[in-house]
Amino acid sequence: MNNKKIDELLELYNLPTDELIEISSKITKENFSGEVELCSIISAKTGLCPENCKYCSQSVHSKTNIETHPLLTLDEVLKAAKEAKANGAKCFGPVTSGRFPNNEEFEKILEMTEAISGIDGLKACGSYGIILDEDKIKKLKNAGMQRYNHNLNSAKSYYKNICTSHAYADRVKTNILMKENGIDLCCGGIIGMGETRRQRVEMALEIAELNPVSVPMNFLTPIEGTPFENYLDKIDEEEILKTIAIFRIALPKQIIRYAGGRAARFSKENQRLGMIAGVNALMVCNYLTTTGIGLEDDYKMVESLEMSIAK
Repeated sequence: MNNKKIDELLELYNLPTDELIEISSKITKENFSGEVELCSIISAKTGLCPENCKYCSQSVHSKTNIETHPLLTLDEVLKAAKEAKANGAKCFGPVTSGRFPNNEEFEKILEMTEAISGIDGLKACGSYGIILDEDKIKKLKNAGMQRYNHNLNSAKSYYKNICTSHAYADRVKTNILMKENGIDLCCGGIIGMGETRRQRVEMALEIAELNPVSVPMNFLTPIEGTPFENYLDKIDEEEILKTIAIFRIALPKQIIRYAGGRAARFSKENQRLGMIAGVNALMVCNYLTTTGIGLEDDYKMVESLEMSIAK
């Protein structure tokens, strides 16, 4: 890890918020045209995950009351993909709980991937957990997988505080194998889980080393029944804004995407400021086990900023 770069970003963190946003906004304008990429996901398999990630309502180690279901059918996923495209999404990805689907599920996922990739103008994405089997990755690529989401979620130095049932290195390796096999990376993290500013900077730089195309920024929504249910005060809106600006400075050429948590943790005005600071993509409609923001509201926000939806 480049300690000099960490120190530089921490110095910037101490600037007044408006000055920091001015710096990050300039970087965004230098590297992007003002188009906003929309993506959509569907929880294709929900709950009963054996991992012990402390933020997650789908873990069997949590005591939540979410509705669980097995892998959706091809028709259900395809219907959702077509609706996503009609709503303006350029990317669509099923998401499954757990480390990785079993062999029977994997064959169905290949069918889903092929069907989604066959929809003109829609990128086939997906998020199916840790995959260290390169043969399976090649099969996903051959089926039409264009972008794979696998977040680091935190800095390496903080990871033991959020999960102990798998290694941080396995998350990194999954991303590396995807990239080596020609699949674009969608790799980000979760902000507000008790990490320090330094650890947020570390995470941004660790993500930068992987050089993903897209970086989803999630903001922890504490869910009753999870170990982090009382973590609402771990980050405030101004700190979220500053973190978005720091991520843009650390990741000048990456698409930065609003993902889970913005509806619950971020006012409409600060969502606008976050886009000025560097966000140029939106995950639209609902997320996994939480509700998103209405599509009409997102379109209005983009229009109010004199930005445009990427076609």
